Amino acid sequence: MRMSTAVLMALCLMINTTSVAEELSLVTREHTEWVAESLREIETVRVGMTRAELLRVFSTEGGLSTGLSRTYVYSECPYIKVDVEFEPVGRSAQDTEGRVTLIESDEDLIRQISKPYLDWSAAD
Repeated sequence: MRMSTAVLMALCLMINTTSVAEELSLVTREHTEWVAESLREIETVRVGMTRAELLRVFSTEGGLSTGLSRTYVYSECPYIKVDVEFEPVGRSAQDTEGRVTLIESDEDLIRQISKPYLDWSAAD
């Protein structure tokens, strides 16, 4: 009797362990798929696109910036970021005193965009 109880308990433990492993595998697969989909969407933003087009995928991040250089966060996860430099359209890159402009326009063109990276959120 003791032997059958021990075998039954071992069998239950194996089934439970297998079930937990399968659940973890499913969660891992779902996370991996989400990251892959996110990267595909992020990669649609390219040099030459406008700030308005960038803002369909990203939103602005707090912290230091100018009108021509800013960090953006992925709209679905604030820890996924890119640094972007712009070429101004229809105005000078500097103000009347020679400082980099703080003015931003939806028509500004992306001159450079970094690879996506992970970082904690910055707050002003």
